Amino acid sequence: MLLPSRMAVLNHMFDQPEVDVKQVMSALKGDYGNEKQFNEKMYLDHLLALEANGLVEMSSYDLDDSDDLVMRYVITDDGRHTVEKYVDAAYRKS
Repeated sequence: MLLPSRMAVLNHMFDQPEVDVKQVMSALKGDYGNEKQFNEKMYLDHLLALEANGLVEMSSYDLDDSDDLVMRYVITDDGRHTVEKYVDAAYRKS
């Protein structure tokens, strides 16, 4: 059984110093890559929703080699507590 994708994003961030949407998608592709909603727009929405709820925050942003905006996020203490409280240890990365 898989975690809901938004919680999987937060769980992935639990032990990462900083992530962007492409890194998250790369890490979760094995479990979620066949889902219809597995696309950059949806996963950016997941990060923005987590940010709106105070579970992650934007740490930096810049342009990549293709002049596309890359936003990087870090998990907050509230995000860590949420993972510890709601994600069973069997699913937790750390």
